[in-house]
Amino acid sequence: MSDKRKDFISWDEYFMGVAYLSAMRSKDPNTQVGACIVGEDNRILSMGYNGFPNGCSDDEFPWGKIGEEIDSKYLYSTHSELNAILNYRGGSLEGAKMYVTLFPCNECAKAIIQAGIKCVVYDCDKYAATPAVVASKKMFSAAGVEYVPYHRNGRNVHIEL
Repeated sequence: MSDKRKDFISWDEYFMGVAYLSAMRSKDPNTQVGACIVGEDNRILSMGYNGFPNGCSDDEFPWGKIGEEIDSKYLYSTHSELNAILNYRGGSLEGAKMYVTLFPCNECAKAIIQAGIKCVVYDCDKYAATPAVVASKKMFSAAGVEYVPYHRNGRNVHIEL
């Protein structure tokens, strides 16, 4: 009988890694965000990244952040969390957990709550002081959605494609 490997990645490393891999699909030149939704049985239910809705050309819609609002990405892009929720085709997400590379904004927080997701594991919280994230945390707390920071351990994972 042989011994099993001991250096395998944890569930948290695996699912956050999937969220980061999903983020790499984003064509946004400034911010790439990914999300991975997981069921209570540690099975991946859905994934998403920030980008434009189906049918809206990545070449015809704006990626810029400045200028007139109508000429910036903000009115057109869909966040990774909402994409992950909308990409799910299996019924209810009640009780699921979401791994996300950036703390969700208030609009995504509403969708997460309404979808029944009960835990959000986030990596970056660089917008913690903004009204959108303060509102997200207030809503999560009121709705009983746990939000926990992802704890990096310094492990380096290399994938050659």
